[in-house]
Amino acid sequence: MMKGLIRYSVFILVAAALAYGGYRMLLPATSKTTPTEKTEKEEHADSVALSDAKVQAAGIELAKASAGVLRDSLLLNGIVQPNQESLVQVTPRFPGIVRDVRKRIGDVVQKGDVLALIESNQSLTQYELKAALAGTVIDRQTTLGEYASEQKPAFVIADLSTVWVDFSVYRRDLKRVSIGDQVFIDPADGGPAIEAKVSYLSPVGSSDTQSAIARAIVTNTEQRLRPGLFITGRLTLSAKKVGVAVKSSALQTVENRTVVFVRNGEKFDARDVEIGERDPHLVEIIFGVLEGDVYAAQNSFIVKAEMAKGAGSDEH
Repeated sequence: MMKGLIRYSVFILVAAALAYGGYRMLLPATSKTTPTEKTEKEEHADSVALSDAKVQAAGIELAKASAGVLRDSLLLNGIVQPNQESLVQVTPRFPGIVRDVRKRIGDVVQKGDVLALIESNQSLTQYELKAALAGTVIDRQTTLGEYASEQKPAFVIADLSTVWVDFSVYRRDLKRVSIGDQVFIDPADGGPAIEAKVSYLSPVGSSDTQSAIARAIVTNTEQRLRPGLFITGRLTLSAKKVGVAVKSSALQTVENRTVVFVRNGEKFDARDVEIGERDPHLVEIIFGVLEGDVYAAQNSFIVKAEMAKGAGSDEH
């Protein structure tokens, strides 16, 4: 009787052990994460793969981190004017009737070109009204058959290979501006800024605007600056060279960390960065990005969004 009871007890224990083992085997394999798996997930979360085609389609600008110059600057508004030292008003020598008009506004002329023919009231003979300067006709105050007077210019000709850019400087900033200061002019045509220097500061100001003129004489061989148009310029007050700089638009915040997305093959890695000084365009990078690293300079927020969606390295 006792032996049968012992055999029964052993049977119960073995059966319980087998049942527990089977239960353990049925548990999901992901219920416990190894340190290696955890590391791989963290790396995956800090990178995203985007093909070159997708980068181009999304308008993500790539640039290389490099040494840069940070500038403390002053934003100024101005207007483009003809260079008054390369401008001439052509006035008839004798009053009379305009019998022929050879040139119009916008025409490029050479010195000595005939602009119009005028019949003198005194001699009743025609004489030629000629260009006294090579340049562009920017104004015309005479028409065919009109009476031309020696009291009024008939044509205005300007050499537009150089122009004046007159900036308005408010009285609070006048002490900060000096002759010789560097200024970067934005023609708003999609091209690079034009570098020039302040060559003149007006000794008098305007009572209406409480500002004075700071003028830059700018080379305009490509005709990017047109007289009469408003313009903006950024005057450099100070400049500091830094070892590594990236565009301000490259900075993003991920989980309260400041990062720059660095291109590595077809992947963007979110690099934690320590930043130093900055200006409106560039940021000094003290740690996290090396000179020569390719990074997302413009539209970097798209990389952040793709990373948030979990595109990861499966993106092709």
